Amino acid sequence: MKNTTTRRRTIAAVLDFRAIVLAVAAALTFAVNSADARDRNVQRQQAVGHAGGTSSIQRQRGADGAVDATRVGRHGGTTSVDRYRDGSGTTDARITGPKGSVSSVDRTRGNDGLVDKSVTGPNGRTAMTNRTRGPDGLVDKTVTGPNGKMATTDRYRGSDGLIDKTVTGPNGQSAAFDRARGADGVVDTTVTGPKGTTIVDRSRGADGIIDSVRTGPQGLLSTVDRSRGSDGLIDKTITGPQGGVTTVDRTRGSDGAIDSLTTGPKGASARVDRSRNADGTVNRTVTTVPPSSR
Repeated sequence: MKNTTTRRRTIAAVLDFRAIVLAVAAALTFAVNSADARDRNVQRQQAVGHAGGTSSIQRQRGADGAVDATRVGRHGGTTSVDRYRDGSGTTDARITGPKGSVSSVDRTRGNDGLVDKSVTGPNGRTAMTNRTRGPDGLVDKTVTGPNGKMATTDRYRGSDGLIDKTVTGPNGQSAAFDRARGADGVVDTTVTGPKGTTIVDRSRGADGIIDSVRTGPQGLLSTVDRSRGSDGLIDKTITGPQGGVTTVDRTRGSDGAIDSLTTGPKGASARVDRSRNADGTVNRTVTTVPPSSR
């Protein structure tokens, strides 16, 4: 959606650096999207616009209790993630890509009890994530890239008691996230970045479910309308600034795992089929269908 794109560009200078720094660890997440991350689901419309095909993720729990995973992409390439617990109780990982390149994630617990992280890519370059607890008790973060440049996340509690944050990139550009509780008790968010302000106004519908309206720096609107289906699961209708509609329909499979079908405004779709393993881990198969040619 164009409004989502506008919002991303607003803070792109900040977040792109983090994306580069953490790209080597991306195989750990595997997600087709970020598992329905709050109101960011507006971005799902773009996810159903890719070329068609099927990808899958198979998870299994190792003897040490850590969850390993194997991902097979649409073109058959395989990425494996081997997680293991180290002596300090944190979980490290070894990631082997489709062409045999290896990356590693090493977590350590600092003297403050917080978990830091070092990500080393196939070329030996390392990015560090250092978490610290500020005097207000909130956890801040500094990400140092292979070139020594840093991005920081500073969290602080506003006068209303809600946690706000400022993200600062390597060149000094920043984006501020200010949360405020509306008269209906629901928390709204204002994001102010180098190119303007985006407002996310959340409200509780008649069904008790939280909907949202986004207003981008140029005044473009996107809405997310949630509703509870007959199966008790929450579905979603997303309307973009140009009127395009994306729907997300969730269903519960016979094994109790929740599947979903996302359909974009031009007919493209992404079906996520989850299955539960005996060890409690969940596998996933994603089938995407491109929009029909017209």
